[in-house]
Amino acid sequence: MKIRKALITLADPNQSTLPLQTLIDRKGDRKPALELILDEAASAGIEEIILIVCPADIEPYKKAAGKHRESLRFLEQESPAGYANAILLAKDAIGDEPFLHLVGDHLCVSNRSISCAQQLVKVAEQSQSSVSGVQATRENLITSFGAVGGRLEGRESGLYRVDTVLEKPTPTEAELSLLVPGLRAGFYLCFFGIHVLSPTIFEILESTTRSNERGARSLSLALQKLAEKEKVLALEIHGDRFDIGSEYGIFFAQLALALSGEDRDKVMSGLLELVAQKVKS
Repeated sequence: MKIRKALITLADPNQSTLPLQTLIDRKGDRKPALELILDEAASAGIEEIILIVCPADIEPYKKAAGKHRESLRFLEQESPAGYANAILLAKDAIGDEPFLHLVGDHLCVSNRSISCAQQLVKVAEQSQSSVSGVQATRENLITSFGAVGGRLEGRESGLYRVDTVLEKPTPTEAELSLLVPGLRAGFYLCFFGIHVLSPTIFEILESTTRSNERGARSLSLALQKLAEKEKVLALEIHGDRFDIGSEYGIFFAQLALALSGEDRDKVMSGLLELVAQKVKS
């Protein structure tokens, strides 16, 4: 199984300017957030990237794509019909092959020598299955994320066979349904914002997006049904995800990039000087 295509959802009209925000990458280059997300996809060997966007955003996103412009294909979500519907729009473009999926309001910063997307794609190609990136998350934060429950896959640390998926569960729901052997008490496995999905997800989405089930507009319900039909794994990603649409999200994403990049010492010195000044005042 070779992962050749990626799908990035960017059609939330309330967040259309987020991918255009400028950050400084690890090498000190200024880039729009969209280009950083495209860099992440390309790092995993992706050859074609499909973007689901609002019609008015195509031209601004083309300009923000940088060197990736020629590998992009744009599909329009003409009305805000939800996350699951946005993914379903790519059915014909993806075809009958697995694909990498990223969300357009999250930036990933790896703390390993390979990117977060590379970590995920490597496991998907080896296991020949769908894999969702996850991160151990404190229970007071899980109401903002989809979360999974499961069991260790063989003896692999940080790799789990998924049996339950819930969208933004309460701590009580998580305690009842999402306990994972070996995970610290009070922590649950929440989605990282990157997945490798089999094409089976599209036939499931065609059903769930027409239903009135809880979470029908999200991906979580479809992933639950996918896990009931075929093997779905969850991989703890070595790195961090930053929701750039959240309060201080851009700030923390930029800080993480700076502290893992070539200008780390300069940034650290500046931060220490700033803290020292605030302590004195």
